[in-house]
Amino acid sequence: NQLRTARARFLITVGPMLDRALPAAEAAGIEEVFTFDGAEGTTSFADLVGPADDLRIPELDPATALAAMPYSSGTTGLPKGVMLTHHNLVTSLSVAYGRPDIVMPGESDTLLAFLPFFHIYGIAMFLNFGLSRGATVVVMSRFDLEQFLEAVERYGVTYLHLVPPVVLAMAKHPSVDKYDLSKAKWALSAAAPLGRPVADAFTARLGTQLVQAYGMTEVSGATHLGSCLPGEVNPESGGRLVPNTECMIVDPASGEALGPLDQGEVWVRGPLNMLGYLGRPDATAATIDQDGWLHTGDVGYVDERGDIFIVDRVKELIKYKGLQVAPAELESLLLAHPAVADVAVIPSADEEAGEVPKAFVVSRGSASAEELMAYLAERVAPHKKVRRLEFIDAIPKSASGKILRRVLIDQERQRESAPTTA
Repeated sequence: NQLRTARARFLITVGPMLDRALPAAEAAGIEEVFTFDGAEGTTSFADLVGPADDLRIPELDPATALAAMPYSSGTTGLPKGVMLTHHNLVTSLSVAYGRPDIVMPGESDTLLAFLPFFHIYGIAMFLNFGLSRGATVVVMSRFDLEQFLEAVERYGVTYLHLVPPVVLAMAKHPSVDKYDLSKAKWALSAAAPLGRPVADAFTARLGTQLVQAYGMTEVSGATHLGSCLPGEVNPESGGRLVPNTECMIVDPASGEALGPLDQGEVWVRGPLNMLGYLGRPDATAATIDQDGWLHTGDVGYVDERGDIFIVDRVKELIKYKGLQVAPAELESLLLAHPAVADVAVIPSADEEAGEVPKAFVVSRGSASAEELMAYLAERVAPHKKVRRLEFIDAIPKSASGKILRRVLIDQERQRESAPTTA
């Protein structure tokens, strides 16, 4: 689908991906496939390298010429091509320079890239930011916790770029104790919200200070970065606004701007905003309004210091008897329990309440469903209680670590609609 919608003419891939890449290229009508080792059925990338007698660089408008087109995560519907310009990406590179409270990696730092380069996090932090700062970037072909920990130790990684599932693993997995991770002084978590209990457990175990960033593909990376100044680090916050960017918290029902600590939809505006979705003017218009505000679909609030806190996605809020319940809040609290390795919360249909929160838990102990529900009930308002809980082997997630709630919701609905037998 992505090859077709992008109208790609050429595909560059690697040997391990050929079994998927070649059939996909043929189906999408790709003219030529390139690999670095010249594998059978492809053209070697080395064949493209050579002297250029008459190199002509086309004149492009950096404000409108595409530099990259990562696809949105597709957690709702098919992924959409996000058109990012040269101006978008250069702005993304420059925003941290206007924030003296940010610790930026430099020539003496080593970064470990396990995040996919088709994701904006991987593009922004490794391909763009890390290399432009002169840092050493070590690339993993795929993520494996043991290999990741070994690489952090072997290469003396100083700045960790993580996603919540990896932060969780590093906070709880016994393998972490086998490795010397002491050179990692800072860690950044992004791509999905991270709860305070997991962040605190990570820092307590590793001694590595963790901050978060908030952003999305449609804003070329991050619109908010966590402060690194002593006394201002807040690992629960998504950070503070970057220069030349505006943020507004809006009541989704009335469209009115809200004040500090009031929860609403996060809107952002500025030079980081995408050009639009490829071939989807309808989706672009639904996301960026006539005044240039990009409606993120995230529910959050900003405190008096300017720190942003993301509560959940607008479309993922559970409606229990008309009251809104944020799955991310319940997940964060459950993850603090020592018997919980991972968790996802979804709405489950209920005749009386409309919807009730249901938790899917990956267990790492002997706690029963009743014990875990009672544990949570002591920590939340009555309408936020998890009323149903099921143990599963793994939580479905995207490549960037986002919980694929739609997979669990679809499974739940299929079971709810299945005929019962006498």
